[in-house]
Amino acid sequence: MFAAMKFRVNHPSEVIPRKYTDVISQPAAEAESLGDLHPDQMDLVYRQKWFKIFIPKEYNGLGLSLPEALKLEESLSWADGSTAWVVTLCGGAGWFSGFLESSLLKEVLSNDKVCFAGSGAATGIASRTSGGYIINGQWKYASGSLHATVFTANCVLQKDGATEHNKDGSPRVAAFLFHKEEVILHALWKSMGMIATGSHSFAVNQLVVPENRRFTVDGKHALLKDPVYQYPFMQLAETTLSVNLSGLAVRFMDLCDALFSERIKHQDGSGSTRRVPHERLAAARVAMDQYRHDFYSAVETSWDICRRGDVIPRGILNQTSKKSYALAQGALRLVDELYPWCGLVAADPRSEINRVWRNIHTASQHALFRTG
Repeated sequence: MFAAMKFRVNHPSEVIPRKYTDVISQPAAEAESLGDLHPDQMDLVYRQKWFKIFIPKEYNGLGLSLPEALKLEESLSWADGSTAWVVTLCGGAGWFSGFLESSLLKEVLSNDKVCFAGSGAATGIASRTSGGYIINGQWKYASGSLHATVFTANCVLQKDGATEHNKDGSPRVAAFLFHKEEVILHALWKSMGMIATGSHSFAVNQLVVPENRRFTVDGKHALLKDPVYQYPFMQLAETTLSVNLSGLAVRFMDLCDALFSERIKHQDGSGSTRRVPHERLAAARVAMDQYRHDFYSAVETSWDICRRGDVIPRGILNQTSKKSYALAQGALRLVDELYPWCGLVAADPRSEINRVWRNIHTASQHALFRTG
């Protein structure tokens, strides 16, 4: 059924030190009650520069390669879904640093706790003026909004009250950057999972911004030279989001292992009946390992081409997208196949296994997973 694996993909717990995963996982339940990441979690995020995964070292960032970032994000997701989601979305938005005009970039990155949050939905209007734009709009689901120092958002462009259009007739859309103090935050995030991500809405009203607040996300417009800024944004988004579901699924399976072993001690029935949950778990682990192997193999192939400075062929990008969706969808399916064997403890919102289940189902509702 599955092709032979050519190399081993590490368990997510092996990527970062256990002392860090403990700091992330232990206050996760309290973070849910706060509706925000716990101060201990945030302190570690700042100390480890995880919001700066794609910001170059010359700007006091980590300057990670894409494969390095993905393994980190998957490991964080294994420890706590909300922490990983905020790091992924805010660190991913930090990738836009590579496309900002130099004086604006220096201004933004002068804050040691810089954190980008934002939205890809084009739910704003940017009206051209002399030397800049007047912007109005509201955007939903800005993960990490409670810690953001800057926000990015897409806007439909207008001139003299009329919408501008591309050659194919579609509205012209551009990306803009706002400072925290220019944004109105609306605490509207309500969800069964990813509660501590603070994925609230934000708005701007009649905000006047200069021309340099507009940026174009395309390798041809990258102003920083690191290879990661030449990697296509769509595949960057797909891969980084998919590993969050992967990390959660592996965590769910690890919790199932302990839960099934404990339940066997208190169950009647034949040995064969009692072995069924463990047999299903073992099969799920094999399938998950294969999804992860195929995913990382595809990512490494595309990244090696990008790192060399070459254009990634469309077929290889398509394969990367395909394996990203397979990883995300496979992770969700395997979790749901194991869930009925977990008993009522998995339905208790106070339990970790329930939190992981709620987090993976909430994360799976991201719009990107509905287009695969």
